[in-house]
Amino acid sequence: MAGDLILITGGTGLVGIKVIQLALKAGYSVRAAVRSQAKADAVLATPTVKAINPGSRLTFVIVPDILADGAYDEAVKGVKYIIHVASAVIKGEGFPPEQWEAEIIQPAIRGTSSILEAAYKTKGIERIVITSSEVAIIPWEEFIAKEVDTVFDDKYEIPFPAGPYSHIFEAYAAGKVRALVHTKEFVKEKKPEWDVINIMPSFVVGDNEMITDPKLISDGTVSAAFAQVLGGDSGWGAVPSTSIHVADVARLHVEALNPKIEGNQSFLAVSEGERGTRWEEAIDIVNRNFPEAVKNGIFPNNGTASTKRTKVDSSRTEKVFGFKFHNYEEQVKSVAKQYLSLVGAPEA
Repeated sequence: MAGDLILITGGTGLVGIKVIQLALKAGYSVRAAVRSQAKADAVLATPTVKAINPGSRLTFVIVPDILADGAYDEAVKGVKYIIHVASAVIKGEGFPPEQWEAEIIQPAIRGTSSILEAAYKTKGIERIVITSSEVAIIPWEEFIAKEVDTVFDDKYEIPFPAGPYSHIFEAYAAGKVRALVHTKEFVKEKKPEWDVINIMPSFVVGDNEMITDPKLISDGTVSAAFAQVLGGDSGWGAVPSTSIHVADVARLHVEALNPKIEGNQSFLAVSEGERGTRWEEAIDIVNRNFPEAVKNGIFPNNGTASTKRTKVDSSRTEKVFGFKFHNYEEQVKSVAKQYLSLVGAPEA
């Protein structure tokens, strides 16, 4: 393992930067695919990477457009493993429903197929770990709206949901379903020398060293937990009761490279068991753990959040990988601590 070269895509995002850091700590050499030199510089500037001081064990390859033909053909050469976290940056606000197929679903498929096809043309690769999502195996209506008694686990499968779609996020979910189906079909038909493991996170919450502006702390899925702490609302309505600490997601990606874990399977990443996450509990968590910051108004802690019950069981993942996921309290605390650090306030 020590020194084996991993190509990591999407390394400047919430999950990806943690994957890079953990892979370096584990002794791997990392080639990070980034969109620009500025992104590479930002990775090198993170406190954890600076502390590791990886030297030649961390290199970069510029891939400005992950959807371009042959985007990863050069990047994969000479690597033993690939951790594919990247996804297309899609801004759904500007797309009317008739464009969701072309602008949201197809990019999700092309991003995954690009890495698979590049790896297929290259010798010496042993395993690809792909960031999928829980929405790839949970029907949209049951996930976001309908209360059902079904407990979804990583053996659950759904067919590709054909449109029309009622919401931009439903189209996003459809893209994740199709990308997962495409991956399984690719492996079945091509029979590559490598295998694939799909990691399926829920709503990822946790600190992000790529963020240096406290105003951006509630970026992406973190807002489901933290917007209320800063006095706002995520704007998502009732959020499914599924969350996971970013540190756990990153750990799964790196430890999935272990050959003792059988390939060509998928693992859910959801904490709190069947009870699920209660998003609104972040208010109490912050009150208990950061009373002075609340008293001083650093955390207004008076926003709103609500939870939609969705039952997901990822206990098999914890059993196979041999560690217990952080609970929601630890997720919220990690974001709060980073925010206090960014604004120059003490944690106590």
